[in-house]
Amino acid sequence: MIIQICVGSSCHIKGSAEIVELLQSAVAENHLEGEVTLAGSFCIGKCNRIGVTVQVDDEVHTGVTPAGFREFFQEHVLAKLR
Repeated sequence: MIIQICVGSSCHIKGSAEIVELLQSAVAENHLEGEVTLAGSFCIGKCNRIGVTVQVDDEVHTGVTPAGFREFFQEHVLAKLR
């Protein structure tokens, strides 16, 4: 699984660095290092007013925030791997 996190200017302002840190921690906590590759993207082209854009394989998710991160990770990462 490849997870791309937008780190372009719009998402950077909305906290992409924190989402990257949360993803790194969640991947490590769930021992998914061999199954998940994290990558930055300068723009995914789906800017949103709220949150960061994250692409999980071919699915683009907008509005990812620290507050909603756990739910996002469980529904769109863990559920696909299990």
